[in-house]
Amino acid sequence: MIDSKILLIGLLVGLANFLFRYLPLRFGTARQSVGKQGGKVSIILDSIGIASICSLLIVSGVPDVMKDNQKLLPTLVGFLTICLVFYKTKKIILATLLGALLFGLTFKIFMN
Repeated sequence: MIDSKILLIGLLVGLANFLFRYLPLRFGTARQSVGKQGGKVSIILDSIGIASICSLLIVSGVPDVMKDNQKLLPTLVGFLTICLVFYKTKKIILATLLGALLFGLTFKIFMN
């Protein structure tokens, strides 16, 4: 019998991954290199990085949050930071580093 927590985590990861790939195709525009036109393939490739990072965050964060509800706020701060910074800058490295930094600071401030 499948544990409902495992099924829930799988559904959340699948949904997040799908949305991070579908929404840029539906509503976004691709960044265009000099001399090249962006198309749907470019949009898909641009969204793979953020989809992967957010999927990993959900997979690694949900079990901890389910065990200890106090970890929800730092996890949400990290997730939202990654999403917002990537949306504004389109730089996955910067988004990931700032998300990790704000997760750590929020965790340190609120978990003591």
